[in-house]
Amino acid sequence: MKKALPTPYPELNSVLRDLVESVQAVLGEKLVGAYLQGSFAVGDFDLNSDVDFIMVIEDELSEQEVEGLQAVHERIYSLASPWAQHLEGSYFPRDVLRDYGRSGEQVWYLNHGSRSLILSDHCNTVVVRWVVRENGVPLVGPPPASLVDVIPVGTLRKEMMATLNDWGQEIVDNPEHYTNRFYQGFIVLSYCRMLHDLLRGYPGSKLQGAKWAKANLDPRWQGLIDHTWDCRPDPARSVREPADTEDFKATLEFVQYCREKAKSLSAEIDAGA
Repeated sequence: MKKALPTPYPELNSVLRDLVESVQAVLGEKLVGAYLQGSFAVGDFDLNSDVDFIMVIEDELSEQEVEGLQAVHERIYSLASPWAQHLEGSYFPRDVLRDYGRSGEQVWYLNHGSRSLILSDHCNTVVVRWVVRENGVPLVGPPPASLVDVIPVGTLRKEMMATLNDWGQEIVDNPEHYTNRFYQGFIVLSYCRMLHDLLRGYPGSKLQGAKWAKANLDPRWQGLIDHTWDCRPDPARSVREPADTEDFKATLEFVQYCREKAKSLSAEIDAGA
């Protein structure tokens, strides 16, 4: 039987094949598996989506291996395909990925739009593990469910609540970091999704979150959500453009609204448990 292609985009599939083969050339049998997560795993991806990946490795990378991978990512970034500039992902030692109790530890990470790896906890979350286990798209390696322990719904919701509150406080305390058009929209859609996911108890997509928010949150936010969704295309350009002043002001208010809404949703969930 012919192996299913990881995405419906031939050019992206070519970039991913090049990436995996190049990583295998550096790591050999140390590479356990490679998987897509994020929008390409949960659905609702499109031509403007980031390409989120997870590389699972047997153990920590050596200094020589990191150097080899830095060269791989520098070369991949320079490919003619725009998809090559929209890769984002992390290298997880097998034992770190399996144990959701090790969330927050730093692993080697490629930021969206970056040419090189850094140490970061960006992908090392309970939510990412759940997406990899339940919906991960294999590029190479065993079924992803065999690599991640089952995650209790209460553990997922606890992390979602922490992110809703902690990131919200960061946005309110340091708004100047987020005053570009990309982040303004990313914040609105992320908070829609987080509230939706908190309620249902597992991760979904931004589109699902936006539709749910328009139908279930205060109607005054519908215009902001619609405008934000319409402005999604071309993130590479929007990250360099200032956010609309009124949209950004409304976004800060929306963050505060969502933090309060999350508290009431959590109370409802606890009461129904």
